[in-house]
Amino acid sequence: MKRLLYTLFAILLSVNCTFAFSLPTKKEPVIFTQSEQYQNITNQANVFYAGNDIKSAFNLLLSIPDNERSPQNWLLLGNILQDEGKLDEAVFMYNKAIEVDEKYYKAYYNLGNIYLNDGKPNMAIEQYKKVIKLKPEYAYAHYNLGCAYIKLAKYGKAKYELLTAIDLKNTVADFHYNLAYVYKQLNKEKNAQTYIDYYNKLIQDQI
Repeated sequence: MKRLLYTLFAILLSVNCTFAFSLPTKKEPVIFTQSEQYQNITNQANVFYAGNDIKSAFNLLLSIPDNERSPQNWLLLGNILQDEGKLDEAVFMYNKAIEVDEKYYKAYYNLGNIYLNDGKPNMAIEQYKKVIKLKPEYAYAHYNLGCAYIKLAKYGKAKYELLTAIDLKNTVADFHYNLAYVYKQLNKEKNAQTYIDYYNKLIQDQI
């Protein structure tokens, strides 16, 4: 096979997570509000990041006190650290994002990607399931969950997640490619050929 078993999409997400959740005593949502002073710094950091001035963006984000950092601040710090290969520090930042907002699905998604790339599919599955619970229409979470199941040779579960991903977004070539691979492993050659044909069509359309 000429392609890797799975392809993780590099999607720019600003995520903030933490392993230790800070929950309210009452069942009321905790809404984070950043002061105007630090909102301005956040906006400037985002401008630097969009302009590929990563160092300036990182330093500005670090200048915001911990208790004033939004989930998006923590996520962007995690993204920068992940791009630099500092995965433990990135995980910390993503977890801090979740500490601020336990429903911030982008942080769980990025954690899942780190674990999947690091050969920890079971940990990745746990994170992707959290994403899907919060945002069931997010096709890439279903796709990457399917990839994690492929790593564990759980092809029936992988098939379900990949079919769901395609139902939600059927124009992504790799969704079809990996589903073809799964059908091949399930000895369903006709189904495999159907999806590899669709994959080839999508690739041709992109040329």
